[in-house]
Amino acid sequence: MQLIRAKYISTEALSKPMDFARKIQFLTLDVISDIGFGEAFGDLRADADVNDYIKSGEEGLMVLTLFMALGLTDFLQIPFIARWLGPSEKDATGFGRIMANARSTIEARLQRDTEKSSDMLASFIRHGLNADELLTESTLQIIAGSDTTAAALRGIMLYLVSHPRVYAKLQAELDAAERDGVAPPLTDIISDTAVRKLPYLQAVIKEGIRIHPPVTDQMPKRVPDGGDTVVVDGKPVFLPGGTNIGYAALPLNMREDTFGPDAHEFRPERWLLEKDSARLAAMNRTHELIFGYGKYQCLGKPVALMEIGKTVFEVFPPPQVIVKIQPGSVELTLHSSVKLMRNFDWCLARPETPWKEYNFMGIFTHSDMWVQVTDRRS
Repeated sequence: MQLIRAKYISTEALSKPMDFARKIQFLTLDVISDIGFGEAFGDLRADADVNDYIKSGEEGLMVLTLFMALGLTDFLQIPFIARWLGPSEKDATGFGRIMANARSTIEARLQRDTEKSSDMLASFIRHGLNADELLTESTLQIIAGSDTTAAALRGIMLYLVSHPRVYAKLQAELDAAERDGVAPPLTDIISDTAVRKLPYLQAVIKEGIRIHPPVTDQMPKRVPDGGDTVVVDGKPVFLPGGTNIGYAALPLNMREDTFGPDAHEFRPERWLLEKDSARLAAMNRTHELIFGYGKYQCLGKPVALMEIGKTVFEVFPPPQVIVKIQPGSVELTLHSSVKLMRNFDWCLARPETPWKEYNFMGIFTHSDMWVQVTDRRS
């Protein structure tokens, strides 16, 4: 919010388009580095891709996608080939660059006491992970903990600003939350507990992730030895042991038999108006698969949903302004969100090309999502 106010507020006199795709990943990288290493990378403060993590991550995904397309991924499991073709800490960019930076952070932490630290790296060290295991986990955190959350926020943002009815309805709920004391006082950020008490906000988040899942890879699971029988469309199907079973998150969340005849449309109310408890349960189970399932479910899901809820509440919808016209006077009633000075008004700067989107190995990346932001205080 400080970055937006300092550099990217548009006015009637001057427009200052901001690439939301890039800035929101500055946020998610700073969050995951703070949680993972105890100190944010500083992307938001610098307004830059510090250490080229975003650039390196996208280049690494691009290379891995090429390897997968050429059928070479199995060869990367062979140690001597992986050392030759896989990422190296000597690389100037890509995953190797991220690994080298993570290694230096790990080595610095291993030289000092971690008992009082509460970040993930300290927890890994206390649980006995060796240096190579620490490197693997830390590198994964950087990649998986920022790209997917950023992609989810971009999708929610795009659908919000392009659906005025939903935008206005969410605005009304958030205004009421501040008026009724659900939101915190001045200078405080809303808590995750309070965010979860806002049903329409939760429906918007759920629907945004459903209509545009941030991850669409197959997430394969191996059938136990001996096989298993499952029911598909009411019919038993035997799955041989050792078979990998995957699913496609995007079409799965567009099934009309699960989400209704308008499954391809953005309608958050579907999560609030569904009266059939069995169908609603099926909707929730299907939606949950976006994050994986069971013991393989995304470990970062709680953090991601916390980030998304707080961000949508704090910076998206503008406050409500009520105009009362009476003979001889005009009265303006500004809800408390104006006084708290924490909301902006958003629109697409280039609606003909809202963003550039790519998918690498099932992970969406975006660029050039240009928006105009106005400060409601003015």
